[in-house]
Amino acid sequence: MIGGNESCTAGPIPMSYLTCLTYILGEWTGVEHIEDYLSYAVYLLWVLFPLAVVFLLPGVLVILFYTSILLLHIYKRKNELKEAYSNDVWDGAKQMLATLWDGHGRIWHGYELHGAENIPEGPGLIVFYHGATPADYVYFMARLLIQRKRYCHVVADHFVFRLPGFKLLLDVHGVMHGPKEECVSALKKGYLIAIAPGGVREALFSDEMYNIIWGNRKGFAQVAIDAKVPIIPMFTQNVREGVRTLGGIKILRSLYERIRLPIVPVYGGFPVKLRTFIGEPIPYEPNITAEELAAKTKAALQALIEKHQKIPGNIFRALMERFQTQKKED
Repeated sequence: MIGGNESCTAGPIPMSYLTCLTYILGEWTGVEHIEDYLSYAVYLLWVLFPLAVVFLLPGVLVILFYTSILLLHIYKRKNELKEAYSNDVWDGAKQMLATLWDGHGRIWHGYELHGAENIPEGPGLIVFYHGATPADYVYFMARLLIQRKRYCHVVADHFVFRLPGFKLLLDVHGVMHGPKEECVSALKKGYLIAIAPGGVREALFSDEMYNIIWGNRKGFAQVAIDAKVPIIPMFTQNVREGVRTLGGIKILRSLYERIRLPIVPVYGGFPVKLRTFIGEPIPYEPNITAEELAAKTKAALQALIEKHQKIPGNIFRALMERFQTQKKED
C-alpha cells in the first residue's frame, strides 16, 4: 500500500489526489477498473439525492419535538426547588419552547398568524383542518402565547400518548386525551381548547384538494354546546404543501383502518409559505343540535379553505409565495 501511495507522486506525471485514491482503492480491493464502479455509484447518489431529501426533511420536525423534550428535562432539573413552591413553574419552559418553535416557523416558513382578534378573551373551542403533521398548530400555539399571552390546549389522538419520551412534553402543555367530560370541564374553567375533528385520518388521507374528512363526527359540537362556548374555525394556508403523505395508496388506507396506527410515509418538509387564518366565532346557541352545529362549523372551515387556499395545492407555487406579500383574497 505504501508503495502504491508513493507511486502516485513519483514519476514524471504525478497523479491527482482522486486518481491516486482510486488507484489505492483498486490495489486494496483487487477490483479491476474500480473507477467505473465509483462513477456509477456517484451517478446513483446524484439521482437519488433529491428523493432522499424529501423523505428525510420531515425528520427535522421530529428532532425539534425531541429537542423540546430535552429542554424540558433540563428546565425541570434546574427548577426542582421552585416546583415545590410555585404552581407556575412551567411558565418559563412554555415561553422558551414557544420561542424555539416560533423561530423555526419564521425562518423556515415565513409563518404568519391572521385574525387572532377573533379569539375570545374567555373560553372557546378552536376547530382546525389537520395537515400531514401538526407543525402548523404548534406554530400557532407558540405565536399566540408570545403575542397575546394566551395558551391553547389541544386534543390529541391516543397514539400520541404512546410515543416514547413524549409524556413530559404532553403533560407540560396540557395535551388532552379528548373525553367529552374532560373537555367540557376544561372549557368551563375558562380554557382555550383546539381540536381537529378529522384527526389522523384527515392528516394522512386528505390531499392537495384539501378535502375535510370528518365522517359523522359531532362530539366536538356537543362539547361546545354543553360548555356554552363559541367555536372558532382555523385553517393554515399551504399546510399540505409543506409535508405530504402517500395516503393515496389504497392498501395503506386499508391497513390504517385495521390497526389504527399512522404508518403512512410522509415526505417534504419544504419551506413553503404558511399563513394561519382565524375565522369569525360561531356563537353559542342554546337551541341548536350537535348535528346542526357540526355542519355549520364544517361550512365555516370550508369557507376559510376556499377563501385562502388555491386548489389544487401546488408545492412550487407555495414556495414562491414566500416572496409575495399579498394573500389570496387580495
